[in-house]
Amino acid sequence: MTAADYLPVLPQIILVLGGMVILLLEPFTAPARKSRLGQIAVLTTFLAAYSLSFEWNGRARDLFSGMLVVDSFSIFFQWLFLVITGISALISMRFNERESISRGEYHALLLFACSGMCLMAASGDLILTFLGIEILSISTYILAGFKRSDARCGEAALKYFILGSFATAFLLYGIALIYGSCGSTNYRFIQMAISVQSEIPATLWIGVGLLIVGFGFKLATVPFHAWAPDVYEGAPTAVTAFMTVGPKAAGFAALLRILLQAFPALESDWTSILWLISILTMTVGNVVAVRQTNIKRMLAYSAIAHGGYILVGLVANSRAGLGAVAFYLVAYTLMNLGALSIVLSFSRKGDACVHLDDYAGLGRLAPLSAAALSLFLISLAGIPLTGGFIGKFYLFGAAIAEGYVGLAIIGVLNSVVSVYYYFRVMVYMYMRDPREGQPRPEPLVLVVSAVVLIAALGILWLGVSPGRILDLAMNSALALK
Repeated sequence: MTAADYLPVLPQIILVLGGMVILLLEPFTAPARKSRLGQIAVLTTFLAAYSLSFEWNGRARDLFSGMLVVDSFSIFFQWLFLVITGISALISMRFNERESISRGEYHALLLFACSGMCLMAASGDLILTFLGIEILSISTYILAGFKRSDARCGEAALKYFILGSFATAFLLYGIALIYGSCGSTNYRFIQMAISVQSEIPATLWIGVGLLIVGFGFKLATVPFHAWAPDVYEGAPTAVTAFMTVGPKAAGFAALLRILLQAFPALESDWTSILWLISILTMTVGNVVAVRQTNIKRMLAYSAIAHGGYILVGLVANSRAGLGAVAFYLVAYTLMNLGALSIVLSFSRKGDACVHLDDYAGLGRLAPLSAAALSLFLISLAGIPLTGGFIGKFYLFGAAIAEGYVGLAIIGVLNSVVSVYYYFRVMVYMYMRDPREGQPRPEPLVLVVSAVVLIAALGILWLGVSPGRILDLAMNSALALK
């Protein structure tokens, strides 16, 4: 091993070192200056992203005996994770001050979680994937309950921890059965072991099934979604914004690589399972979201439904489908982070203003913020000229091209259902009068305004001129197909 061989893991090293530096500085930082620790976290993500650019040469290679894979797929997703983490750190600084939870551990946990996500995308071995998942999971368990004075946060963290540990057991038992059947946990060795077997052993089928169940919990797909609404609602809004995009994108990145590089011989079987899960996830997420009056809970069920849309591209299992998955995750990141940034700003201390009635008349009280939130909701619904529409267009188009016409039709019908609850928020903002004594919303702080503006412009750019990001997404899919 030479120094150059460690260059691909430099982003993870930077993230971990950044988190450690924040933890060391935390006791010596005055309470009024805790936000500077958040600035260090943002700077760390920039440095990690810059170091990642050294590997963008199109040459795929395996490191550490195949444990780590450097290719366009892993680099694409690691950049996405760094953007998510940087934005989450930015929008949470003012929020943490407002909620009196401005502590350095928060930002250190964000960086540690990001390092786990990066390992999941770059892993070529089930053991390393499991370690990445656990680094991410333990960090998010703590973040979900970071506001210890709030009983809802404590409940959210406990539910997340218990059900997450339950999912980990499924995942680990599945890995053990796969190892027992194939004699290896490396993706490529698993693929070769399956190809030379005349008959697939029952333990391998069970192992793959348990693996899908474990990822189903992590991705909050139906019927493994029960934890998500309560956790997303109870967690601090800044943490909810991170959890709805970061862990979901990391879970899909890891699942894509595992299924396509370790189990291509079982494609017809796992696509059938994911086909059913996709339909259930889309339908249950959208139908239950219709009944929600809490904005955070509505967006939680919306996140579940969007997981079902993303599974459509995985079921299609073509270069176009996998590229559409990567593209849609970029658009979904901008949509959800943008929407929750506005919810975070208007929720007031204690996340008190998160119900539909609290948004009545917002179009008159804060017209620019209402317009931005409307744009994100329109994009989530998949209306043309937005990134959400383009993402769904390519996802459903890939499914139709591979013969999954029924699945695409169900996806379109679910998108129609989602229009109701997304547009209902807009009806409250523009067609309802403010409640008597309703306080005027505070203007967005500069950092949050910048995040919202960038997200809004990004959504419009992806909707009008998606070519550049779409090419990068399609090129990343080449590494798997």
